[in-house]
Amino acid sequence: MELFEKPCGVETRWASFENPTAERGAGGQENRGAKGHAFDSLEPGETKTLLEVTGSGTITRVWMTVSDRSPEMLRAVRLEMFWDGEATPAVSVPLGDFFGIGLGRTVAFECALFSSPEGRSFNAFVPMPFRSAARVTITNTSKTRLSHLFYDIDLLLGVTHTAEMLYFHAQFRQESPNVLGEDFVILPKVSGNGRFLGCNLGVIADERYEGAWWGEGEVKVWIGDEPFPTLCGTGTEDYIGTGWGQGAYAQRTQGCPIAESSNRQWAFYRYHVDDPIYFDGSCRVAIQTIGGTEKAKVMGLQTNGTPLIPVSIDTGQLEGFLKLMELPQPVALADQPNGWCNFWRQDDWSATAYYYLDSPT
Repeated sequence: MELFEKPCGVETRWASFENPTAERGAGGQENRGAKGHAFDSLEPGETKTLLEVTGSGTITRVWMTVSDRSPEMLRAVRLEMFWDGEATPAVSVPLGDFFGIGLGRTVAFECALFSSPEGRSFNAFVPMPFRSAARVTITNTSKTRLSHLFYDIDLLLGVTHTAEMLYFHAQFRQESPNVLGEDFVILPKVSGNGRFLGCNLGVIADERYEGAWWGEGEVKVWIGDEPFPTLCGTGTEDYIGTGWGQGAYAQRTQGCPIAESSNRQWAFYRYHVDDPIYFDGSCRVAIQTIGGTEKAKVMGLQTNGTPLIPVSIDTGQLEGFLKLMELPQPVALADQPNGWCNFWRQDDWSATAYYYLDSPT
């Protein structure tokens, strides 16, 4: 719809502590209208309802900020969203990770779906439609009081949705460490028809690998029940549009806002806005937990007892890519040519997966 057009019957509402019901003419009533309830606290174990409306509509923007933005608190506070009166949330993600950056951290960045203008706030611009009701809650699972919580949920009511409308979902996973020799699952298998919107991921590299590169793994997407993925990338940094390593950058649909080799932390994202991933029947998404370095260093790590499984060696020569997994196991690296050696490894992996589904749960 053009900026100069108004859809018939559609109303704009904002929900905040100044108008938690988002009702027409019900905002700013406390303190005689002079900034009476801009924020609230969140006690340990407490759940607050931030939005509860009925009717057909779409959430267009979510903004929040909190007084304690430590990784511990941003992982302990959980954001949940329920559509059409369902008891099971479609969205259930730690507060920090939901807004586009993993590791429960905040840095200044902007992309097509999320932003943090100065690293002190959280913005989401993902359209979240509903047919009959929407409820948003926030829960403090920590033992620490959160003294200041500000929020603003912007929505449209009276929206007429088409039969093709899909419900927004998001879920969080973490493995610390991941299982050696297995993919890290970004999105467990979901059944139905929909669209995988993308993900943000966080990695804390294990110091036992002595600075060896962790990001050789390929992202894979299974559509339906095929034994092998339909979509398969070529490497971690390749998936987010860069190459030959992964520095700090933030772009419209791909980026790595955190790239800190000093503390072994990386947070990165890829959103399939322009290159949609549709699925019928089911969808599952994973990334290989594979890293790489020179063969001599891999052999040294093996001698130190560091957990790893050699995968391949790139000798840099014509037809010189050796597929070690096709050889009798275990492979003696000393008998193999020198080169860049990829290997399964173990690190701290976390991911928030975003998708649309034809079901509200």
